[in-house]
Amino acid sequence: MDLLLDSGRAPSDVLVITTGEQHPWATHELSFGETSYWAQHDARDDVFYTDATVAARAASRPVVVVAVNGESETAAASALSLAHARATALLIVCGDPQRINSVLGAGV
Repeated sequence: MDLLLDSGRAPSDVLVITTGEQHPWATHELSFGETSYWAQHDARDDVFYTDATVAARAASRPVVVVAVNGESETAAASALSLAHARATALLIVCGDPQRINSVLGAGV
């Protein structure tokens, strides 16, 4: 994230999707309720972190980062497909390369 921001990307340009455990920011913000959490998404003031199970609700952003950090291969594949559709300029996939290749069905 620091590299993206240091390279000039605005925080509001970035959507982070996790396939397993939620990012601590999302967990914290969800503790205030779904309405507040999604209002932050809609305000587009900062990086937005979401879980793959609800990421379909997230709007497109120039940069989408996918953390393949758990769940089933099917869930990871779905998250990667969604992330590809939501990223308008750059898609970054993080995780175990063997698992990512397995999910995508190709050498990446």
